[in-house]
Amino acid sequence: MLRAPLEKGLAALGLALGPDPVARLLEYLALVAKWNRVHNLTAVDDPERMVSHHLLDSLAVLGDLDAWMPAAARIADIGSGAGLPGIPLAIARPGWKVALLESSQKKAAFLRQAVLELGLANVAVVGQRAEHWRPDCRQDAAISRAFSDLADFCRAAGHLVGSGGRLVAMKGVHPHEELAQLPTGWAVERVARVAVPGLSAERHLVIMLMT
Repeated sequence: MLRAPLEKGLAALGLALGPDPVARLLEYLALVAKWNRVHNLTAVDDPERMVSHHLLDSLAVLGDLDAWMPAAARIADIGSGAGLPGIPLAIARPGWKVALLESSQKKAAFLRQAVLELGLANVAVVGQRAEHWRPDCRQDAAISRAFSDLADFCRAAGHLVGSGGRLVAMKGVHPHEELAQLPTGWAVERVARVAVPGLSAERHLVIMLMT
């Protein structure tokens, strides 16, 4: 039932995913719906809305990320929650190494189970806050749609990206006020408007670099 709207949305985004990634995305959505009944992973509980609000919303950023992320990129999903956008990105781009950072142990337990059941060898779950994580190597990007404030995002995750690495914030309306309050040492590379199939609300991607 959900395959048709998912495939239609992927086509609208210009994403050519094979049958296996599509099946994994749907399996992931089924896991979210199952666990959500007990663990309150997300406020969106209608399966069709999950396709647009979770899967397509996460995958819509690939139009930008693919332009500059290396083929074997390392990316950290900060405040991953139910695995968004990290798990859909890891499914769509199996060459990327994705770290899901989530300090809630209940949500981290779901993420570990999802990674296991989906067979995502390119995903690691980190059950701690971003500011406390010290990975062995720098990330090419750290992404989040959970931080409400860009300045807080820079302070929490800025140490994770190397020279040339980027912080990527998924936002709703254009965050004019937040952009004016970035911490010293950070600058906006660009703000891109993102069109998500099935969503009428505004979406923007804020790309930030160390200066």
